[in-house]
Amino acid sequence: MSRHVSIIGCGHVGADVAFSLASQNLADHISLFDKKEEKAFSEMLELKDMSSLIHSHVRFDCNDESQLATTDIIVVAVGPKATEKTDRLNEVFETSQAVAQWVPKIKAAHFDGVVINITNPCDVITAHLAKLLALPQGRVFGTGTSLDSARMRRVVADTLGVATASVDGYVMGEHGESQFVPWSTIRVGGIPFTQWPAASGVDLMALEQQVRHGGWDILAGKGWTSFGIASATARLVDAVFSDAHSVFAVSAFDETLQTQIGQPAIIAAQGVVQPVPVELTDQERQRFADSAAVIKKAFASIA
Repeated sequence: MSRHVSIIGCGHVGADVAFSLASQNLADHISLFDKKEEKAFSEMLELKDMSSLIHSHVRFDCNDESQLATTDIIVVAVGPKATEKTDRLNEVFETSQAVAQWVPKIKAAHFDGVVINITNPCDVITAHLAKLLALPQGRVFGTGTSLDSARMRRVVADTLGVATASVDGYVMGEHGESQFVPWSTIRVGGIPFTQWPAASGVDLMALEQQVRHGGWDILAGKGWTSFGIASATARLVDAVFSDAHSVFAVSAFDETLQTQIGQPAIIAAQGVVQPVPVELTDQERQRFADSAAVIKKAFASIA
């Protein structure tokens, strides 16, 4: 099988997703699309140059909508130029219209694969795409809190002076301001984080703020964020192609809360197989429900 990925949106994020997939040989064929066709064309040329230097054999093309018919995975990465916004929900009207413009083209191609959404506000736009595309449940999911979870592991690892690989756990809720760290579930070397001597007296809310504002801190100095989310997306693409049944924190549909929301879920060839039940405290369950309410309110504004 030719692992064919189409990337819609060739800004910093979309281009870095293409680079990550090609440089790690996670796709055989990458199709690039952008409303500015010259942007997609330029990125294609540079990716071809790069591939010749690393012995990658990925096939590239751009702006050819017929390629959507043979695509296995569509990555949606459209969005406005990064600004100093303080809430991803502020983008919802602009980005919902931007992604909706691609839906007729995807439908016209009779696309029947998996859609991974990056576009912010991630949970709301994922729900928007799922409704418009009407694919089987689980086929459309978002990167959700996958990157936030990586940031949490870094913050915890730095606090304890251990490797990030030793930290287990996930950030849950909206990929945005209402996300939270369910501290009761975070483990380091198999031991609850709060039981580590070095964690004694640590301000958990302050650590959570570091996680929540990590993207804004990067944006303030760099002007955009792309490496982290591109790497997270590449792992999700790999999990789909390899039918991995691996667990990631993604924006998946929650039957109880009736919304797309960041939570651990099993990812395989069909997309989301199922969310993974997490034993939360009463307070954490309430925060999860509160975050879902934020997402649903924003979705209602565009539905």
